[in-house]
Amino acid sequence: MGRYASARPMRILITNDDGILAPGLVHLARVARQFGEVKIVAPDRERSACGHSMTMRDPLRVDKVRWEGLEAYQVNGVPVDCVNVGLTVAWPDGCDLVLSGINNGPNLGFDITYSGTVAGAMEGTINGIRSVAMSMAIFVTGAPFHYETGERWLLENWEAVVTAPTKPLTFLNINVPAIDYQEIKGAKVCGMGQRVYKDRVEFREDPWGRPYYWQGGVVVMEANSQPGTDVEAVSEGFVSITPVTLDWTDRELEKDLQRAFAHPVKTPL
Repeated sequence: MGRYASARPMRILITNDDGILAPGLVHLARVARQFGEVKIVAPDRERSACGHSMTMRDPLRVDKVRWEGLEAYQVNGVPVDCVNVGLTVAWPDGCDLVLSGINNGPNLGFDITYSGTVAGAMEGTINGIRSVAMSMAIFVTGAPFHYETGERWLLENWEAVVTAPTKPLTFLNINVPAIDYQEIKGAKVCGMGQRVYKDRVEFREDPWGRPYYWQGGVVVMEANSQPGTDVEAVSEGFVSITPVTLDWTDRELEKDLQRAFAHPVKTPL
Protein backbone atom coordinates (compact mmCIF):
# COMPACT_ATOMS: atom_id res chain seq x y z
CA MET A 1 0.00 0.00 0.00
CA GLY A 2 2.33 2.74 -1.19
CA ARG A 3 4.68 3.64 1.66
CA TYR A 4 2.43 2.32 4.39
CA ALA A 5 4.08 0.70 7.38
CA SER A 6 2.38 -0.72 10.44
CA ALA A 7 4.59 1.38 12.74
CA ARG A 8 2.60 4.53 11.92
CA PRO A 9 -1.00 5.41 11.12
CA MET A 10 -2.22 4.89 7.58
CA ARG A 11 -1.97 8.07 5.53
CA ILE A 12 -5.19 8.68 3.64
CA LEU A 13 -6.00 11.27 0.98
CA ILE A 14 -9.67 11.90 0.24
CA THR A 15 -11.07 13.67 -2.80
CA ASN A 16 -14.27 13.77 -4.83
CA ASP A 17 -15.93 15.48 -7.80
CA ASP A 18 -18.96 16.89 -5.98
CA GLY A 19 -16.98 19.57 -4.17
CA ILE A 20 -15.57 20.28 -0.74
CA LEU A 21 -19.07 20.79 0.74
CA ALA A 22 -20.59 17.57 -0.61
CA PRO A 23 -22.34 15.38 2.00
CA GLY A 24 -20.80 12.20 0.58
CA LEU A 25 -17.39 13.54 1.54
CA VAL A 26 -18.51 13.83 5.16
CA HIS A 27 -19.59 10.20 5.32
CA LEU A 28 -16.41 8.96 3.64
CA ALA A 29 -14.13 10.94 5.96
CA ARG A 30 -16.11 9.81 9.01
CA VAL A 31 -15.11 6.22 8.27
CA ALA A 32 -11.56 6.84 7.09
CA ARG A 33 -10.51 8.89 10.12
CA GLN A 34 -11.20 5.86 12.34
CA PHE A 35 -8.41 3.96 10.57
CA GLY A 36 -5.72 6.51 9.83
CA GLU A 37 -4.67 10.11 9.40
CA VAL A 38 -6.96 11.76 6.87
CA LYS A 39 -6.35 14.84 4.74
CA ILE A 40 -8.89 16.18 2.27
CA VAL A 41 -8.21 17.88 -1.04
CA ALA A 42 -11.36 18.45 -3.08
CA PRO A 43 -12.68 20.80 -5.78
CA ASP A 44 -14.10 24.15 -4.66
CA ARG A 45 -17.32 23.34 -6.57
CA GLU A 46 -19.00 20.45 -8.35
CA ARG A 47 -16.91 18.94 -11.14
CA SER A 48 -19.06 15.97 -12.16
CA ALA A 49 -18.44 14.27 -15.53
CA CYS A 50 -15.02 15.86 -15.97
CA GLY A 51 -13.44 12.46 -16.57
CA HIS A 52 -9.70 12.04 -16.22
CA SER A 53 -9.00 15.62 -17.25
CA MET A 54 -6.46 17.91 -15.63
CA THR A 55 -5.77 21.64 -15.60
CA MET A 56 -2.81 22.56 -17.79
CA ARG A 57 -3.19 26.18 -18.95
CA ASP A 58 -4.62 27.90 -15.88
CA PRO A 59 -3.11 28.34 -12.42
CA LEU A 60 -4.40 26.15 -9.62
CA ARG A 61 -5.53 28.09 -6.56
CA VAL A 62 -5.36 26.14 -3.32
CA ASP A 63 -7.02 27.38 -0.14
CA LYS A 64 -6.91 25.77 3.26
CA VAL A 65 -10.41 25.37 4.70
CA ARG A 66 -11.94 24.39 8.02
CA TRP A 67 -13.30 20.88 7.84
CA GLU A 68 -14.42 19.18 11.04
CA GLY A 69 -10.99 19.02 12.62
CA LEU A 70 -9.20 17.62 9.55
CA GLU A 71 -6.56 19.25 7.39
CA ALA A 72 -8.42 20.16 4.23
CA TYR A 73 -7.91 22.16 1.05
CA GLN A 74 -10.14 23.31 -1.76
CA VAL A 75 -8.78 23.57 -5.29
CA ASN A 76 -10.20 25.46 -8.27
CA GLY A 77 -9.59 22.39 -10.39
CA VAL A 78 -10.79 18.86 -11.11
CA PRO A 79 -10.24 15.65 -9.09
CA VAL A 80 -7.02 14.78 -10.92
CA ASP A 81 -5.66 18.20 -9.93
CA CYS A 82 -6.77 17.60 -6.36
CA VAL A 83 -4.89 14.31 -6.07
CA ASN A 84 -1.72 15.83 -7.48
CA VAL A 85 -2.05 18.91 -5.28
CA GLY A 86 -2.72 16.62 -2.33
CA LEU A 87 0.51 14.74 -2.96
CA THR A 88 2.35 18.06 -3.11
CA VAL A 89 0.73 20.06 -0.31
CA ALA A 90 -0.97 17.61 2.05
CA TRP A 91 1.16 14.48 1.73
CA PRO A 92 4.52 15.52 0.22
CA ASP A 93 6.12 12.30 1.51
CA GLY A 94 3.41 10.16 -0.08
CA CYS A 95 0.32 8.45 1.29
CA ASP A 96 -0.99 4.91 1.52
CA LEU A 97 -4.55 5.21 0.26
CA VAL A 98 -6.59 7.48 -2.00
CA LEU A 99 -10.36 7.46 -1.50
CA SER A 100 -12.62 9.25 -3.96
CA GLY A 101 -16.30 9.85 -3.19
CA ILE A 102 -18.83 9.12 -1.94
CA ASN A 103 -20.40 10.20 -5.23
CA ASN A 104 -24.05 11.23 -5.38
CA GLY A 105 -24.98 8.87 -8.18
CA PRO A 106 -23.84 5.63 -9.83
CA ASN A 107 -20.57 5.13 -11.66
CA LEU A 108 -21.35 1.90 -13.48
CA GLY A 109 -20.14 0.48 -16.76
CA PHE A 110 -19.15 3.04 -19.35
CA ASP A 111 -19.93 5.86 -16.90
CA ILE A 112 -16.51 5.42 -15.33
CA THR A 113 -14.91 6.98 -18.41
CA TYR A 114 -16.77 10.24 -17.70
CA SER A 115 -16.64 10.17 -13.91
CA GLY A 116 -14.55 12.65 -11.97
CA THR A 117 -14.95 10.42 -8.92
CA VAL A 118 -13.35 7.52 -10.73
CA ALA A 119 -10.69 9.85 -12.15
CA GLY A 120 -9.55 10.63 -8.62
CA ALA A 121 -8.92 6.93 -8.02
CA MET A 122 -7.25 6.64 -11.42
CA GLU A 123 -4.79 9.39 -10.57
CA GLY A 124 -3.98 7.81 -7.25
CA THR A 125 -3.30 4.55 -9.06
CA ILE A 126 -1.06 6.27 -11.59
CA ASN A 127 0.94 7.58 -8.63
CA GLY A 128 1.39 4.04 -7.36
CA ILE A 129 -1.08 4.38 -4.47
CA ARG A 130 -3.84 1.95 -3.58
CA SER A 131 -7.03 3.73 -4.64
CA VAL A 132 -10.79 3.30 -4.34
CA ALA A 133 -13.72 5.11 -5.96
CA MET A 134 -17.05 4.85 -4.17
CA SER A 135 -20.52 5.91 -5.30
CA MET A 136 -24.14 5.74 -4.20
CA ALA A 137 -26.18 4.17 -7.00
CA ILE A 138 -29.43 6.11 -7.06
CA PHE A 139 -31.71 5.64 -10.06
CA VAL A 140 -34.85 7.63 -9.23
CA THR A 141 -34.70 11.42 -9.31
CA GLY A 142 -35.52 12.88 -5.92
CA ALA A 143 -34.98 9.64 -4.01
CA PRO A 144 -32.71 9.78 -0.92
CA PHE A 145 -29.04 9.04 -1.48
CA HIS A 146 -28.71 6.94 1.69
CA TYR A 147 -25.10 7.96 2.29
CA GLU A 148 -25.43 6.36 5.71
CA THR A 149 -25.73 2.99 3.94
CA GLY A 150 -22.47 3.58 2.09
CA GLU A 151 -20.80 4.73 5.29
CA ARG A 152 -21.87 1.67 7.25
CA TRP A 153 -20.92 -0.73 4.47
CA LEU A 154 -17.45 0.78 4.20
CA LEU A 155 -16.99 0.74 7.96
CA GLU A 156 -17.88 -2.95 8.18
CA ASN A 157 -15.79 -3.89 5.13
CA TRP A 158 -12.83 -1.56 5.62
CA GLU A 159 -10.24 -4.28 6.16
CA ALA A 160 -11.20 -6.07 2.96
CA VAL A 161 -11.27 -2.83 0.96
CA VAL A 162 -7.78 -1.77 2.02
CA THR A 163 -6.05 -5.17 2.17
CA ALA A 164 -7.68 -7.25 -0.58
CA PRO A 165 -5.36 -8.52 -3.33
CA THR A 166 -4.52 -5.94 -5.96
CA LYS A 167 -1.85 -5.29 -8.55
CA PRO A 168 -0.21 -2.29 -10.21
CA LEU A 169 -2.38 -0.06 -12.41
CA THR A 170 -5.57 -1.41 -10.82
CA PHE A 171 -8.09 0.25 -8.52
CA LEU A 172 -11.48 -0.66 -7.04
CA ASN A 173 -14.71 0.93 -8.25
CA ILE A 174 -17.45 0.39 -5.65
CA ASN A 175 -21.14 1.16 -6.14
CA VAL A 176 -23.55 0.91 -3.21
CA PRO A 177 -27.29 0.76 -3.90
CA ALA A 178 -29.01 3.82 -2.45
CA ILE A 179 -31.33 1.86 -0.18
CA ASP A 180 -31.65 1.19 3.55
CA TYR A 181 -28.71 -0.80 4.87
CA GLN A 182 -30.99 -3.64 5.96
CA GLU A 183 -32.01 -4.10 2.34
CA ILE A 184 -28.45 -4.64 1.08
CA LYS A 185 -28.18 -8.29 0.02
CA GLY A 186 -24.41 -8.50 0.13
CA ALA A 187 -21.54 -7.67 -2.20
CA LYS A 188 -20.51 -9.01 -5.59
CA VAL A 189 -17.15 -8.74 -7.29
CA CYS A 190 -18.04 -8.31 -10.93
CA GLY A 191 -17.05 -6.82 -14.25
CA MET A 192 -18.18 -3.62 -15.90
CA GLY A 193 -21.53 -3.56 -17.59
CA GLN A 194 -22.89 -1.03 -20.06
CA ARG A 195 -24.77 2.18 -19.47
CA VAL A 196 -26.19 3.27 -22.82
CA TYR A 197 -28.28 6.41 -23.13
CA LYS A 198 -30.92 7.60 -25.57
CA ASP A 199 -31.59 11.23 -26.52
CA ARG A 200 -28.04 12.02 -25.41
CA VAL A 201 -28.17 15.55 -26.86
CA GLU A 202 -31.45 17.46 -26.61
CA PHE A 203 -32.28 20.54 -28.68
CA ARG A 204 -33.81 23.45 -26.80
CA GLU A 205 -34.48 27.16 -27.21
CA ASP A 206 -33.91 29.95 -24.71
CA PRO A 207 -36.60 32.59 -23.97
CA TRP A 208 -35.38 34.64 -26.95
CA GLY A 209 -35.73 31.74 -29.37
CA ARG A 210 -32.01 31.10 -29.67
CA PRO A 211 -31.09 27.41 -30.01
CA TYR A 212 -28.89 25.53 -27.58
CA TYR A 213 -28.26 21.89 -26.68
CA TRP A 214 -28.43 20.07 -23.36
CA GLN A 215 -26.47 16.86 -22.94
CA GLY A 216 -27.68 14.05 -20.70
CA GLY A 217 -30.12 11.35 -21.68
CA VAL A 218 -31.95 8.38 -20.21
CA VAL A 219 -30.37 4.96 -19.64
CA VAL A 220 -31.86 2.35 -21.95
CA MET A 221 -29.77 -0.76 -21.20
CA GLU A 222 -31.68 -3.20 -19.00
CA ALA A 223 -29.87 -4.73 -16.03
CA ASN A 224 -31.26 -8.21 -16.70
CA SER A 225 -29.54 -8.20 -20.08
CA GLN A 226 -26.14 -7.84 -18.40
CA PRO A 227 -25.58 -10.87 -16.17
CA GLY A 228 -22.48 -10.85 -14.00
CA THR A 229 -21.93 -7.10 -14.26
CA ASP A 230 -21.93 -4.15 -11.88
CA VAL A 231 -25.18 -2.95 -13.45
CA GLU A 232 -26.97 -6.19 -12.62
CA ALA A 233 -25.48 -6.46 -9.13
CA VAL A 234 -26.57 -3.00 -8.03
CA SER A 235 -30.02 -3.36 -9.59
CA GLU A 236 -30.52 -6.52 -7.50
CA GLY A 237 -29.51 -4.83 -4.25
CA PHE A 238 -25.86 -5.89 -4.06
CA VAL A 239 -22.83 -3.68 -3.60
CA SER A 240 -20.72 -4.00 -6.75
CA ILE A 241 -16.94 -4.16 -6.49
CA THR A 242 -15.11 -3.94 -9.80
CA PRO A 243 -11.33 -4.10 -10.23
CA VAL A 244 -10.50 -1.64 -12.99
CA THR A 245 -7.14 -1.71 -14.76
CA LEU A 246 -5.53 1.28 -16.43
CA ASP A 247 -3.84 -0.98 -18.96
CA TRP A 248 -6.46 -0.73 -21.67
CA THR A 249 -4.50 -2.88 -24.11
CA ASP A 250 -6.54 -5.62 -25.76
CA ARG A 251 -4.02 -8.44 -25.33
CA GLU A 252 -5.76 -10.92 -27.62
CA LEU A 253 -6.15 -8.39 -30.40
CA GLU A 254 -2.55 -7.34 -29.85
CA LYS A 255 -1.44 -10.86 -30.80
CA ASP A 256 -3.65 -10.88 -33.90
CA LEU A 257 -2.31 -7.49 -34.97
CA GLN A 258 1.26 -8.65 -34.50
CA ARG A 259 0.59 -11.47 -36.93
CA ALA A 260 -1.21 -9.15 -39.35
CA PHE A 261 1.66 -6.69 -39.41
CA ALA A 262 4.48 -9.25 -39.26
CA HIS A 263 5.21 -8.89 -42.97
CA PRO A 264 4.11 -5.41 -44.07
CA VAL A 265 3.95 -4.70 -47.77
CA LYS A 266 6.45 -2.05 -48.83
CA THR A 267 5.42 0.14 -51.74
CA PRO A 268 8.32 1.28 -53.94
CA LEU A 269 8.90 5.02 -53.93
